[in-house]
Amino acid sequence: MTDPPRHWTCNNLLTFFMLLGTLCATGKGQIRYSVREEQDKGSFVGNISKDLGLEPRELAERGVRIISRGRSQLFSLNPRGGSLVTAGRIDREELCAQSAPCVVNFNILVENKMKIYEVEVEILDINDNFPRFRDEELKVKVNENAAAGTRLVLPFARDGDVGVNSLQGYRLSSNPHFFLDVKSGSDGQKHPELVLEQPLDREKESAHDLILTALDGGNPVHSSTVHISVTVLDANDNAPLFTQSEYRVSVPENTPVGTRLLTLTATDADEGINAKLTFSFRNEEDKISETFQLDSNLGEISTIQSLDYEESRFYIMEVVAQDGGALLASAKVLVTVQDVNDNAPEVILTSLTSSVSEDCLPGTIIALFSVHDADSGENGEISCSIPKNLPFKLEKSVNNYYHLLTTGALDREQTSDYNITVTVVDRGTPPLSTENHISLKVADINDNPPTFSRPSYSTSISENNPRGVSIFSVNAYDADSGDNARVTYSLAEYTFQEVPVSSYVSINSDTGVLYALQSFDYEHLRDLQLLVTAKDSGNPPLSSNVSLSLFVLDQNDNTPEILYPAIPTDGSTGVELAPRSAEPGYLVTKVVAVDKDSGQNAWLSYRLLKASEPGLFSIGLHTGEVRTARALLDRDVLKQSLVVAVQDHGQPRLSATVTLTIAVGDSIPDVLTDLGNHNTPAEPQDSDLTLYLVVSVAVVSCVFLGFVTVLLALRLRHWHMSRLLQTSTGRLANVPASHFVGIDGVQAYLQTYSHEISLTTDSKNSHLIFPHPNYADRLISEESCEKSEPLLIPDNIHTNEEEPGAAQDDVRLSATTSALCLCASAMKIMG
Repeated sequence: MTDPPRHWTCNNLLTFFMLLGTLCATGKGQIRYSVREEQDKGSFVGNISKDLGLEPRELAERGVRIISRGRSQLFSLNPRGGSLVTAGRIDREELCAQSAPCVVNFNILVENKMKIYEVEVEILDINDNFPRFRDEELKVKVNENAAAGTRLVLPFARDGDVGVNSLQGYRLSSNPHFFLDVKSGSDGQKHPELVLEQPLDREKESAHDLILTALDGGNPVHSSTVHISVTVLDANDNAPLFTQSEYRVSVPENTPVGTRLLTLTATDADEGINAKLTFSFRNEEDKISETFQLDSNLGEISTIQSLDYEESRFYIMEVVAQDGGALLASAKVLVTVQDVNDNAPEVILTSLTSSVSEDCLPGTIIALFSVHDADSGENGEISCSIPKNLPFKLEKSVNNYYHLLTTGALDREQTSDYNITVTVVDRGTPPLSTENHISLKVADINDNPPTFSRPSYSTSISENNPRGVSIFSVNAYDADSGDNARVTYSLAEYTFQEVPVSSYVSINSDTGVLYALQSFDYEHLRDLQLLVTAKDSGNPPLSSNVSLSLFVLDQNDNTPEILYPAIPTDGSTGVELAPRSAEPGYLVTKVVAVDKDSGQNAWLSYRLLKASEPGLFSIGLHTGEVRTARALLDRDVLKQSLVVAVQDHGQPRLSATVTLTIAVGDSIPDVLTDLGNHNTPAEPQDSDLTLYLVVSVAVVSCVFLGFVTVLLALRLRHWHMSRLLQTSTGRLANVPASHFVGIDGVQAYLQTYSHEISLTTDSKNSHLIFPHPNYADRLISEESCEKSEPLLIPDNIHTNEEEPGAAQDDVRLSATTSALCLCASAMKIMG
């Protein structure tokens, strides 16, 4: 911008300055305007939308706003016209005092681009201030013998305007003794001096009244006056004299209040009252009188309030030493305030993104902020930093603005939020610092599939399980959050043994618990291979698979099956032969059995439950081989009956029995011949004995049935009483357990009273034998109780030719079998 031609009139100048409210842009992106002071609110400053390359409506859409620091907002944006306007009346003198040019700097932020533009507006002065003297009246004393040319320093006027509108000159009222001389100081200030032109005569005129007028160069011209009263004194021909014409002192801004800064020294060659000096400030500003104090007698200058380098860096004052004869001398005092590091740097956050996606690209802008330090020099030099272990960096923008950027990929699963500490340190001594914390959350994306705790699973379930029972639980973890971490479970669909796997098991989609849909049978299905899928709820969803091996465990649910000897279907009984010449250990036959279970449940053992001739035969525990235990004797009966039990080792143990009939003889014809030789007619005593035996069995059976009926009645009564007293369980705690009779008690009773009936041929008396309880009898199956033992040979041969010993054995065996069948029937009823 160039200065206007000097020959322009005031109207031309006014028009020129009004036209200066236009744009001046430099290559660095700075925008310049100018505007006159004291204009109304909303006055046009410049077309900011055009200078930014935007349409007026885009100012609000793009978030264009003014950023200024440390002062009230002087300008605002007109969104309709897209122009920069004044926010109120602007007083240039209040902003810049006597400084010229008066420039206001601020920044304009385009929010969506996070771009800063520097704007500079020059405030143009108008003639709105009058020149003003500090006092309305001034008294001046002058010695009557003062020589022509004596100079009296007069107070100068101050004008808040600058340039042509500032103070331009002085005018002195007409008088015969004095004329006015104006000198310009080094600071550009015009200092009026009253110069004595004609000698004074106190006796003729002791006082002179003058009018001093100060004029500015505005249009219209403004002026102010001060009344000068000149008193003529007696001769005092020596004026005071300072040792220095200018005093300089530098003090730090943290100097305590009341500190003496310097002492002014002045001398006067006169004596008496004309040599007594007094010191005072002349033409001091209010700021000087509020900050410093001058001792009028000693000439000491001290502080009366704290100094602040940021408010004022130096103070210029004029000190006058006046003697008693009204002669005076003046000296200039310059107090320079030294900056100390008493202001910590400031961090001003302009724009901030509170959340960023974890897949954002490096270089994404997180925040925009500015830094400032009110100190100067090294105390105001600032360095800005963040911790080095974070994936962020600082990038300097225009002026003191910084961008906070990402430098690498972010991983929410590793760090979900950051607390970034921005540290600003100045270079003062000692250095001062400020920390500002920026919180940033990392938003999740679905970048992690569900993960199972193990690469594969295996579990087992016992066969014959209830339907709907839970089998196993799988668990998958997803490192994401929210819906991205919500996992659902499913089974891969395929067929096993031509049946869909979904008909065997199911899985809870939310918990991962597997349930059995049917009861498994180990003999048909021993293992099942499953594939479990875990899928999250992200977009797109991610999934993972894991194999699950389900093994069916065997239970002892199959009784041993006897393959040999096979049970005939025609009602006859097979016969095994044992030669009478057989030695001990002779292999008579072998019982062969199998068990459909496996493992210990299929491990079989064999033993003899009953033999018609104890000690004659033995059976291998694990082989089932029936061998002779001793040599056969002539007294041994021809027909031997063995009851063999086959038992597994499961829990509980299951067993099966088979009855073997062994004929002692070398061949079947020999056996038939022996049976014919031993045939004897039936004696009357044998018939009587048989009758007694039948009656005894009937009586015992009736007694037994009556006992069972009583036990059942007691059991029903106990059940009825327990239902009545179920809420009063406390009273039952003291009842002895022996008062209750259960199934186990009945079984024990039955075992105790199992009996055998024996008939002998050599005794006329029949007798009953009550042996010790035989617990092995409980292993006899109900089938053997319901079937009568088959005969060795046809009934007509058995009836006519059986010898007495064989008849005794058959009768005893039949009686024992009948008693055992009654016991088993009672146990079945009780069970």
